[in-house]
Amino acid sequence: MAESLLAGVRVVDLAGEPVAMAGRILADLGAEVIKVEPESGDPLRRVGPFRASRRDPDASLRFAAWNAGKSSVVASSDAAALDELLAGADVVLDTPGWPGALSVDAARAPHAVWVRVTPFGAAGPRAHWKASDLGTLAASGMLSRLDRDRPPVHVTEPLAYANAAVDAVFAALAGLWSGRPQIADVSIQEAMALAKMGSPTELGRSGELPYAGQRRAASSGVALREIWRCRDGFVQFGLRGGFARVPTFRFMTRVLEEEGLANDFWREQDWGEFNQHKLDDAQKRALQEPLVRFFERRSLLELYELAGENSLTLATVNSPREIYGSSQLASRNFFRKLGAQDGFPAHFVRARSVDGQVESPAARSLAPSLGAGRAPNWSPRVSPKASPGDAGAFAGTRIVEFGSGAAGPIASRFLVEQGATVVRVESRSRPEFLRMMAVAAGSPHGVEGDFIFNAFNVGKRSVALNLKHAGGVGVARRLVHWADAVLENFSPKAMTGFGLDYDTLAEEKPGLVMVSTCINGQTGPHRSYPGFGPQGSALSGYTLLTGYPDRDPHSGTVTDFLAPRFAAVALAAGLHYHRRTRRGVYLDLAQVEAALYTLTPWLLDYAANRHIRERAGNRSDRAVPHGVFPCRGEDRWIALAAWSDTEWSHLAAELGIEESALSTLDARLVGVEDLERRVAAATAERDANELAARLQSRGIEAVPVASDRDLLEDVQYAARDHFQTL
Repeated sequence: MAESLLAGVRVVDLAGEPVAMAGRILADLGAEVIKVEPESGDPLRRVGPFRASRRDPDASLRFAAWNAGKSSVVASSDAAALDELLAGADVVLDTPGWPGALSVDAARAPHAVWVRVTPFGAAGPRAHWKASDLGTLAASGMLSRLDRDRPPVHVTEPLAYANAAVDAVFAALAGLWSGRPQIADVSIQEAMALAKMGSPTELGRSGELPYAGQRRAASSGVALREIWRCRDGFVQFGLRGGFARVPTFRFMTRVLEEEGLANDFWREQDWGEFNQHKLDDAQKRALQEPLVRFFERRSLLELYELAGENSLTLATVNSPREIYGSSQLASRNFFRKLGAQDGFPAHFVRARSVDGQVESPAARSLAPSLGAGRAPNWSPRVSPKASPGDAGAFAGTRIVEFGSGAAGPIASRFLVEQGATVVRVESRSRPEFLRMMAVAAGSPHGVEGDFIFNAFNVGKRSVALNLKHAGGVGVARRLVHWADAVLENFSPKAMTGFGLDYDTLAEEKPGLVMVSTCINGQTGPHRSYPGFGPQGSALSGYTLLTGYPDRDPHSGTVTDFLAPRFAAVALAAGLHYHRRTRRGVYLDLAQVEAALYTLTPWLLDYAANRHIRERAGNRSDRAVPHGVFPCRGEDRWIALAAWSDTEWSHLAAELGIEESALSTLDARLVGVEDLERRVAAATAERDANELAARLQSRGIEAVPVASDRDLLEDVQYAARDHFQTL
């Protein structure tokens, strides 16, 4: 019988909304997960989107999304039944202080890895601060700032929660690997810091703000576009240089010529030398004007097929309509029916082994109704003992990494930080594109000078091999035999071409754990679709969900920092499977599917209600105000949210706003535009840090919006030794 990756692992889920997804991930990987709810039920049961009616306690698609595969039990904080659960737990997930979360002492689970997730971490001057998804994005410097004339904006679905939930799972698996009971302290702010791609550290090193930390839409001059209107939506197409994009530009030149749209700039451009940083305004206009006319003539479907057939780094900005119509996702059985709900995203990774003895992760059933079932009376159990000491949970684990960019390197760095030894296989004749970005930018350090590459690859070792030469492949095979696991993020055909694919390697080393991650996965009609973070974000829906409803969506790189976390989790789960069974496993992770998994409630809203929710700026139907407001100084902002009538009353009093007519949430929702103007007028001359401190002391979510420079001076980061000098 096939066995799941985490068979035998027992999880007690006490967590609130910020990491509700973590329990779902562990359940999908095969762990037994018990969701403990208060007598009133998990508040997430009453949070939209809804299937039918808000009066139905089980109607919330958000609750259904994150509790698939779990069982549910009702218990109070002091119940003896809860002690029984905790005594037998391997992992406990906890969000202390979150609405509906039980207040429980970690000492009641003496044998468990207790994963505690809070907005700013358990220690430091801001440990007591309140912050939701909006506030933690603000504190992390991760609000999108493309509209110079409007406040920074967040993603309409909770992006910080998604990232922190995956980090919580990795923390649990690392703790289990160590074999030692412990408390893992996860800060959502720090989880999101990874998304800055190293730009604050480069600012600290050089004193200059690198390109990744700047607004793309400049305050003067012509901005280079990333989002383009087509006949029935939007398409993402970035105008960036680099050898990986040369074939796309050459193809587009031919197409523009055929359609009579090409100008002299396109005809005369040497795309191998193209550098967007060196264009003047006239050249930018000449580059972009033919594309505006080209894209306006075509539909989303035409452009998607054009990109897939010709391997173009171009992607449609998908809504659930396009996602559910995807033949690629259908071929990989990404959606299934669970209970009464069609269209349920079933997995974030696909697993197989040469002997067919591994069960591929997938949600198995929807959580039962509130209070159904009874948790078993477990006896205490401790995970197998791993190597002792404080060198990191994965000390002694050896990983070989092939690939480039973000998806593989970020994933392996998670294990490096926990003590693993990682050897990157690189090429001198064709350095990876991140290294070449430094060359294009004129770095005096050449291929050693790219701050993004350096941030992703801290603590690793490197070897340069020519994988087109038999001798180079021979050395690579020796490395694989030395290693416990292989991680790669090449396009699907590359490792097969080198003779380093899983089936070939597993013949020599049947116990091999291997993870492959690319944009669309290793199988399906569109497996060779090329792309990076901007394309993955567009295809998965994150781009459509970012920005203001009356303007074009914002292009982002969400999959660049979200999907690698799933790859790290998959790799850790594969190592657990091997240690328990001594068998190997191959894990196929599509970056688009990982991102879609985190958007399950949004997708289910379309599957159940045919409703497509698009970007909503900073507004929420659960809190008013819920937004970003100006403060004193240049480009200074504060994120504010009032989650109850009482919080609004305190906020209004602090800002000097007459609030009697807007004393209920319904009234504030109706009058939201006027209310936002009044709040903005009241905050405009206040200092963001001082105002945040005053409001937090009154229990109100108020967080200054951080720049890269602010992050280097962040008191919470400093207290937690977030930045290290190397």
